[in-house]
Amino acid sequence: MSAGQAAGEAAGAAATPVLPRVLSALFYGTCSFLIVLVNKALLSAYSFPSPMFLGIGQMAATILILYVSKLNKIVHFPDFDKSIPVKLFPLPLIYVGNHISGLSSTSKLRSDLSFNLEGYTFVLLNDIFTAANGVYTKQKIDPKELGKYGVLFYNACFMVVPTVIISFSTGDFQQATHFQHWTNFLFVFQFVLSCLLGFLLMYSTVLCSHYNSALTTTVVGAIKNISIAYIGMLIGGDYIFSILNFIGLNICMVGGLRYSFLTLRGNSKPTQSGDEENALPESKC
Repeated sequence: MSAGQAAGEAAGAAATPVLPRVLSALFYGTCSFLIVLVNKALLSAYSFPSPMFLGIGQMAATILILYVSKLNKIVHFPDFDKSIPVKLFPLPLIYVGNHISGLSSTSKLRSDLSFNLEGYTFVLLNDIFTAANGVYTKQKIDPKELGKYGVLFYNACFMVVPTVIISFSTGDFQQATHFQHWTNFLFVFQFVLSCLLGFLLMYSTVLCSHYNSALTTTVVGAIKNISIAYIGMLIGGDYIFSILNFIGLNICMVGGLRYSFLTLRGNSKPTQSGDEENALPESKC
């Protein structure tokens, strides 16, 4: 994204009323926070072996909810035609990368964020995909094109079949279907809850990207990650205290909160100054 596009995006976000920007950011942060807690329980507490299968369930829930909603005229998005893949590309690839890397990092990392090469690799990939997802989502949700619901629906449709194929070829799907806790009501409830939260997370991401800048969406996600680490200190049972680790977490949290506060509050002073400068020549005429 060029500097001109970034400036235009920031200006567009600043022109949006404060309340929708704040509420959309809170909605995204809450959904992101809750789904990490549920996924952590599934992938760590129950030792569910298949993050990819969980991602497939979340994609399937998105497709089903939006398709039924379209049939009942609750939401509207265009029917499929040959131009849709071109309009959407490369968002589906970014979407599935963000999805799988996020689930994989959740299953690999401890709450104290102690070094784990595989886990940190997934975290880095997730950060890259999250940033790219925010930027491209902002570009693709034009109401005159696919709109919010069209982007969500066709994203999931285009990637669910390739993800199922990859899951089968790696043995991931077979591990999931033979998992021992499918008869456990609490596990099944949390699995279904994770699928529903997956849809809400994708929807809240689109909303937050629509009302705010892509950078704001990314920073809110980072604040969520630090919040999860704080909770892990108290109830996770796998946090090992380190003074450097603790200081680093607090620096990240303060920086993220500061940025979010300044961005969501908006900066009206430059606009007022610009208006005054424009008014001066008019008063002299």
